[in-house]
Formats: sequence, structure tokens, C-alpha cells
Amino acid sequence: MSVHSVEKKPAVFYTDKVKPYLKILIAIAFLAAAVMPAGCRTTDNENSGGNKAAIIDQLYIREPNPAFIAEATRILESYGFEVDVWQGADITVDFYRKLPSLGYRFIIFRVHSGLLLSLEGDTPIALDTTYLFTAENYTTTRYVGDQLTDKVSNALMDENYPLVFAVNSEFIKSADGKFKNTIVLVMGCESYKYDDMPTVFIEKGASVYIGWNDVVSLHHADDAMLDLLDNLCSANMTIAGGISQTMVNMGSDPYFGSYLKYYPSASGNSTVAELIRE
Repeated sequence: MSVHSVEKKPAVFYTDKVKPYLKILIAIAFLAAAVMPAGCRTTDNENSGGNKAAIIDQLYIREPNPAFIAEATRILESYGFEVDVWQGADITVDFYRKLPSLGYRFIIFRVHSGLLLSLEGDTPIALDTTYLFTAENYTTTRYVGDQLTDKVSNALMDENYPLVFAVNSEFIKSADGKFKNTIVLVMGCESYKYDDMPTVFIEKGASVYIGWNDVVSLHHADDAMLDLLDNLCSANMTIAGGISQTMVNMGSDPYFGSYLKYYPSASGNSTVAELIRE
């Protein structure tokens, strides 16, 4: 396992107020004190050596969970993946831009995600556009082209934390390279409420996209993801079977009732080995 992390630096606080016309994303997340990882059975698998997996841990900057990272890494390595862990300040707009070209066959996004909000009078209206958060502090002077073409926006993780950049499906579509039959698990809120992000990932070369249909608490997302990894990598279940078993084992989110979905439906009858095979 190789871990890519950057030491935390003091947060940058902006002295100028954000202008009203700036679009703001809001991520709703419950803080979890600890994770109780699901058990893993180590079994023989069909995976050949040389396949790489990535854990993208944007939440590290606010809600680190070393127990989750250790267990997810162990499950993936037991299956035969070489695992890279990207954490905190590594998760920038340019990191997302190069991600499809890095050759990963399995990617876990432990990141905030959310929907674009539009104000109609004083009422915020969620639009059908999904964003993945970075850990990069927002400024109007960076990624100007991406901002002007509505591929990148500012996003709010917490009222006491500076705005960060976030990228949408149009940004992923224009990113460098292609995924290699990659299995994509996105743990954030509303990561599969709409079809925009799943569709683009598949068009970009992923074999399956798994996400939450609505807001999800962090503790539940971490626990459910470990259970799903165990089902897919240790028990060698199909995508549909693994998700179904996780929903039986873990249930829907206790606060928001959200559940896991996958796209495309044709991937449901396939295992990890079958999906990543070229």
C-alpha cells in the first residue's frame, strides 16, 4: 500500500464575503466517532496480479477514519489489488482531472458529494446536478475556464470551514484519459440521486457505478461500504447480490432512509473479476 498524504495546514479564511450570485453546494454529514468494520473472509479469487485500486479520502480533512482505511485496504489487498490511498489536500481539481488516466481498476470515493442549489426567492431548490467535493480551498482566480463553463463550483462542507472546489459530471466527462473497466464506489450523499454522475463514469470507461440515492450519515456510509467490499471481494458475490446482502446486513440509513444503487443494470450479474477483465 502506498499512502499519499499532505500535512494539514491552517485553514485559509476569506476576508471578503462570498457574493450572493455564487452557487453554493451543501453537504450534509453526520460525524461518526468510530467504525465497527465488518468481518472479512480471505478466499481464493480470480484476480490476476498488477491491478491497482485507489481509496480517495477527501473526508480525511474533517472526518478521518483510519480504521476504515486500514480495513478497506486489507480487503482490497487480500483480493489482489495494489492499493493507493489519497488523502486530504491531495484531493484537488487537478487530481480529479487526471484520475481516469491513472489506470485504477477499483476506486472508492470517501468524499463529500451533493447537489447544486438554486435560490428561487429565499427558497433553495436542488437541481439535478451532482458534485464531488475536493479538499482544495475555493478561490475565484483558479480554474477560471472550468468555472465559467459550469464544470466546477464552490462548495460548503461546514459553516465553520472555508468553501472548497467541487466538480460535476461535465468535468469528469472532460477529464484526461479513460477508466479501465473500473468499479466505482461513491460513498457521499446523493451520489446516485440522479443519473448524471453514473452515466458519465460509465461513458468514461467504468464498468459499474455504485452510490447512495439520498443523504447518508457518515457512520452508516463507512460501515456499509466495508460490508459491501467484504461481499464483493471476499465472498465473490455479484454486484446485485453484494448490494442486496449489504442492505440486509446494514439496512438503509437510520436517519435518512437512503440505500445503495448501481448502474448500469447489466452489471448486476457480474463479479469483480468479471467486471475488471479486459
